[in-house]
Order: sequence, then structure tokens, then C-alpha cells
Amino acid sequence: MAEDQKKYEKPKNRRGTLLRLGKCLMQYWYLVFAALALTIGSNLLALVGPMLSGYAIDAIEPGIGQVDFPRVFYYTGLMVAFYVASSILSYILAVLMIQISRKVVYQMREDVFTQLMKLPVGYFDTHQTGDIISCISYDIDTVNTSLANDFVQILTTLITVAGAFAMMLAISLRLVLIFAFTVPLSILLTKLITGKTRPLFRLRSRKLGALNGFVEEMITGQRTLKAYSQEENTIRRFNSKNEEAVEAYYRADYYGSVVGPTVNFINNLSLTLVSVFGALLFLSGQMRIGSISSFILYSRKFSGPINEAANIMSELQSALAAAERVFHMMDEAAETADREDALALETVEGDVLLENVSFGYTKEQCIIKHLNLHAAPGKLVAVVGPTGAGKTTLINLLMRFYDVDTGQISVDHHAVCDVTRASLRRAYAMVLQDTWLFEGTVYENIAYGKPGATPEEVTAAAKAAKIHSYIKRLPQGYDTVLTDEGTSISKGQKQLLTIARAMLLDAPMLILDEATSNVDTRTEKQIQQAMRTLMEHKTCFVIAHRLSTIQNADEILVVNHGEIVEQGTHCELMEREGFYYQMYRAQFE
Repeated sequence: MAEDQKKYEKPKNRRGTLLRLGKCLMQYWYLVFAALALTIGSNLLALVGPMLSGYAIDAIEPGIGQVDFPRVFYYTGLMVAFYVASSILSYILAVLMIQISRKVVYQMREDVFTQLMKLPVGYFDTHQTGDIISCISYDIDTVNTSLANDFVQILTTLITVAGAFAMMLAISLRLVLIFAFTVPLSILLTKLITGKTRPLFRLRSRKLGALNGFVEEMITGQRTLKAYSQEENTIRRFNSKNEEAVEAYYRADYYGSVVGPTVNFINNLSLTLVSVFGALLFLSGQMRIGSISSFILYSRKFSGPINEAANIMSELQSALAAAERVFHMMDEAAETADREDALALETVEGDVLLENVSFGYTKEQCIIKHLNLHAAPGKLVAVVGPTGAGKTTLINLLMRFYDVDTGQISVDHHAVCDVTRASLRRAYAMVLQDTWLFEGTVYENIAYGKPGATPEEVTAAAKAAKIHSYIKRLPQGYDTVLTDEGTSISKGQKQLLTIARAMLLDAPMLILDEATSNVDTRTEKQIQQAMRTLMEHKTCFVIAHRLSTIQNADEILVVNHGEIVEQGTHCELMEREGFYYQMYRAQFE
């Protein structure tokens, strides 16, 4: 933990974060100025009270019957009126600030989510899902709380302190000199403490993100976790991360809570000094008792907001740390934009060519080396090879989830870097080994890639994928709602639904990445037959570990260590008795 803390003790751009939050607020400048007017009005009305209190006290003279009750009632009545008006304005202000924070947070979440949609696939490969969720939920909620409460508190502090200070100057310049000692002391201590607590709040946000990421990962992998009897080990790991998060919370809140009592002590000290020197001035006949009373009330209004501002400094530090994380995510480099003159693929034949392609996820390790491949239109190309050979990486490059390091990939004689990503990806239908279904009806999940699909088209795709009969047995058939990523159905059935989704999409090219790994052999053969009919005149790329599924491929590419070591039909490769022959014998013998 000490290492993490050191890492985060470097100064951050606090001013830049505040300016960006200010820009977010100024999108609703008319509401902000209304809030500012209400804050000024509410606090100025409240500042009149101590002065009226002094006038009422001065209407009381020593001795029996020396009270001017009409004056007392007049000033106390005015005090009630001013305080009631101030309270009404404060209530309106609170409601308005809730509206402002709601709008800002809504816009901020929309901006963050929009940014997530623009980020490259590589970002999600290198960042925990739980950490991303923590940023878009917890961190933005923290900013929301700060905007709704702390913003008003800061404005109130500025106005009240300035107004009270002006009134104190008008009453007694000599008593004001007391604050020339106590106020700088408060500012110095507050700055010293908050300077040490700011990195603690950044660390707190980071530790919570790490905890959320771990929990999300463990919940997603519950079956594997239980299968390997890792419950106790997982609990120990969770307790360790939980302890780090709690410790980070404790340290941040502990040191943050020191500010309020420290400033409160100094303010009470200043009040004591005002009372002592005020009494001396009264005894010497230089001040009236009403003026001393007003000064003391103004001194409370002067020091009280400073104390409250000190108390919310920890919340502000937390909000700034959260805002930094949010803005950091928003500043992540988006997927490289299409060229201005990029071509939109329209009528795609499916002629795919890879020329001397090399690629690595990092500069130190090259996954694919000098790969050459030609997939003619309408051909079924199978890609096989051992784990880590670069098969899935090849799919990532075809879809342009990543750009090649060297070489070129072309579709219909157009380099993929010269066409728009959207049109390139629309040219492919894709079925992955890791199925993904969203919360919605079976019909909506199948029609995901083709929202305007008719019921007949959806049914035809389901029949081709051999899932129609199962769907008809569901309680509401195609209108059955799937929840929690389709956990109410088996993994094989989810795979069939995603295959039906791909079949429905009228794309000229198709990618199947172990698409039938979760179905039985009989169903797999039926799907293969159906696919051959539906995929006529489409260029298909099939990644397979089970070599029995690709024996009818027009061409089989055998990939090993990022290079094509063999190429040909199943019969041709078996006759050569090379690497493919060894893989085939290993599976079936």
C-alpha cells in the first residue's frame, strides 16, 4: 500500500479539474446565475439579523421600566421577516442546486458512456470492467454530491464571510484586528492538512475501483471458482483488497476530519478574544452593549462558514479525486478516426487479401509475422493451429479492432485503412466462442444486428440455427425475456441464438470463432449443413480447434507462431503428412 500511496502523492492538476467542472456547470449558466442570485439574496438577508439584534438590545436601558418595547418589537419583527425571507430563498436555492447537479451528472455520465463507445477494443482488454463501472457510477455520484451541497456551501461561505467582515469593520476596527491573527492561522493549517490529504482521497478512489474490479471478476467466474474449490482463497484475496480499500477510506477520512476541529478551535479562540476586548471597550465607554452583541454575532457568522468550509474540505478532496478519474477516462485516446476521404464500402464482394502483415499487442512481442492470405469471394476459409498461434488475433485485424504494424489488409482491393470502420464491420457477421446476450426478448436478441427484421426472417434464422423448436417451448416463445446475459438458458442454447443472429444479418462476409464449441456433435453437423446453404456467395472465416468441423472448407490455413505453415484442402494437407496431419492424428487417435 505504501508503494501505491507514493505513486499517487505526485501533485495532480487540481486547477485544471476545477476549471473543467466549472465548464460543466456553465453549460447551464442561466441556472448557475439564478443560484448565485439566490445565494447572495439569502445570505444578505440573514446578515441583516445581527444588526437588528443590536438595535433591539440598545432599546433596553439599565433599570426597571427603561425598556422601549415598541422599538424592541419593531426590530425583532424585522428580524423574523428577514430570516423567513432568507429561509425561503435558501429552500429555492437547494431545489435549484439539485436540478443543476442532476443535469450536470446526467451530461457527465452521457459523455463518459459516449467516450467508452469510442474507445478502442484494446482499452477494454487492459482495464478491469469493475474499475470502469466504479468510475461511471461511484465517482460521478461523488461529484454529484459535491455539486449539490459543497458548491452552495462555498458560495455561502464567500458571501457570508465578506458581508460579516464588512459589518464588523463598520462596528469596530480595533476588534477586527483580532482576526488578523486567527484567520491566517486557520488558512495556513487548512492548506497544510489538505495538502497531505489530497493524495489520500485519490488513493481511496483507486482502491475502491480495484475492489469493484475484483468483485466483478469473481462473480463472473463463479462456476470456475467453485469447480476448483477456490472459495477460501478467493475470500482471503477479497479480504486483503477490502482491507486496503477500508484502510484507504480510514486514512483519508481520518486526516480529513482533522481540519474541522482545528479550525473550530481557532474560531472559538477568536470569539473568546472578542468577548474579552469587547468587555474592556464597553467598560471604557467606547462601545455600546448592542454593538458588542452585533459584533459577536457577526464574528460567529464570519468564523462559522470558515469552520463549515473546513469541514467540507475532505468532501471536496474526494470530489476532486473522483472528477480527476472521470476526466482521465474522458481524455483516453479514442479509436483512430477514419480518414477524411475514407471510402464507405457498399456493394461488397468479399475479396480479402492480407499482404506481409505483422502485428503485436506490444512492441516487445510480435504475434503475427509476415502473414500472406487471400480469401476469394464466396470461399470458406478455415484457420487452425495450436493455442497462441494468432488465430483470434487474425480476426481482430480483419475487423480492424487493431491496426496492423506493417503490411496491408484489403477488402475488394481497398486497403482497410482507407475505408470507414463502420462500413467494414457491417460487412461482417460475427459469432464468437464467448456468447453475449442482452436483457430483452429472444426476438430482440436475434434481430440485434437487423432491427427492422420481420418475424418471418427471425423465425427462418432460428430454424436454420436449429433453435426454433426450443424457442417455441419457452413460456412466451419469441417474446420470452432473457435476463442476466441469458443465464436462464444453457450455454449451448445461447450459442445457437448468437448463430441465428449472425445468420439473420445479411452481411457478405462471416466470421466464426469456435462458434459451435458449445453444441453437441449432431446439432453441430446440422448447423454446418444449414450454414453452407445460407453462406453461399459469402466469404467465411472459421476458426476451429475441432478439425472435424472444417473438413469441407475450401481452404485450410494452418497457423503456427503467427505464420501460415501449411495451406490447402483437408485431403491435400492429410496427404502431405505435415503439421496439420499431426494435429488431426492427435485429435482422432
